[in-house]
Amino acid sequence: MPRRATLALLGAVTGVALLFLTWYAAFHVGVVGRADASVLMGFADLQTPYVNWLAQAIANLCDPQPYFFLAGAVVLVAVIRRRGRIAVAVGGIILAANVTTEMLKSLLTAPHPVGYTFAGQLQFKAAAWPSGHATAAMSLALCAVLVARAPSRPVVASAGAAFAVAVSFSFLILAWHYPSDVLGGFLVAATWTMIGVTAVWMADARWPRDASRSPSVRLTPRQALGPPLAAAVGAVALVGLVVLARPHPVVAYAHSHKTFIVGAAAIGVLGLALATGLMLATTPRRGPGDRGADGAGGEPGKRYEVGV
Repeated sequence: MPRRATLALLGAVTGVALLFLTWYAAFHVGVVGRADASVLMGFADLQTPYVNWLAQAIANLCDPQPYFFLAGAVVLVAVIRRRGRIAVAVGGIILAANVTTEMLKSLLTAPHPVGYTFAGQLQFKAAAWPSGHATAAMSLALCAVLVARAPSRPVVASAGAAFAVAVSFSFLILAWHYPSDVLGGFLVAATWTMIGVTAVWMADARWPRDASRSPSVRLTPRQALGPPLAAAVGAVALVGLVVLARPHPVVAYAHSHKTFIVGAAAIGVLGLALATGLMLATTPRRGPGDRGADGAGGEPGKRYEVGV
């Protein structure tokens, strides 16, 4: 097995381990379960008629009917680019991730052990771990990275992470799921993506692709990391603008919902880290001094295979 395929498979195994730890901590470690409920209360307390309308519209993007067309568009891009292995892989990733989540929700039927207070009443969510919407959103985001051309992958990774996080924040505001459900959904999607990447790289080793059809692209660290860093800075700037617009209510809310701030940040960081990590793992990058005569990177006239 090629070294890069071995590393991808190791990533999938790590994903399975983290998935188990996330479930165990949320359902069997009291302090984590209470923090989980506290973060959910912080999201639910953001509800207003307008916020609910917007959150519903965003969350519904991962309902079956619109999601079918979004997923089909991702597969179609791979077909148009004549990347048959990638088309099969992303189709398999999206299907397997969502089926796995539904199976886990059926097997792990216990409701969350800690209730949350909303509208003055203690409420318990029915069994919903991991989140199907979070799985759908993150698997779509990661597969979009795989089908994108190498120069576009940093931007696609940033946009995909923003999409997955926005969908997750939306249904958390609507109190459809606990935050641990979101983390579980993200990990299911990431695990199956690593399995798909492993399969593609093993196939490439067994049946090498035509090098003439692989673009000679190598990204500099600035090109690769610029868009994800810009997305992170943009998110912080947006929060800063909200604070400047309504400083007293925002500061008071943050003071009374400290756990929510940490939990929301963790979900955002994980979403961006998964998409960025996949982009870095599947796109060749140019190191110092790695320059050809045309300045594009690498040896003159040599074509470099894109990661997937």
